[in-house]
Amino acid sequence: MTHPSEQFEGTPLIAPSTIEHPLYEPVVDACRTVYDPEIPVNIYDLGLIYTIDITQENAVKVIMTLTAPGCPVAGEMPGWIVEAIEPVAGVKEVDVELTWEPPWGMEMMSDEARLELGFM
Repeated sequence: MTHPSEQFEGTPLIAPSTIEHPLYEPVVDACRTVYDPEIPVNIYDLGLIYTIDITQENAVKVIMTLTAPGCPVAGEMPGWIVEAIEPVAGVKEVDVELTWEPPWGMEMMSDEARLELGFM
């Protein structure tokens, strides 16, 4: 006898991004210009960007994490993201929030990042 899989409802661990917004791809491209100084891969492909939320007024909120809470650039990297996104045509303001939930793991990296780092 089989039972249907149990479905859970609630808030996702990572809020969805505003992928349908016309600024989404340019903002992602801007995020890809920022690199973790200890790892030769951009922070987007590393999986450090959890959410890109863009309002109808073109305000961008990025929720991101770092590879570890003790990361030496923890205080600087959010500013690097703001500096990368602010020049994108149409963006009105940028806010970056650091989160530690869920914690970053290597499974969050893109296939491109895994290949670059020799994990594939």
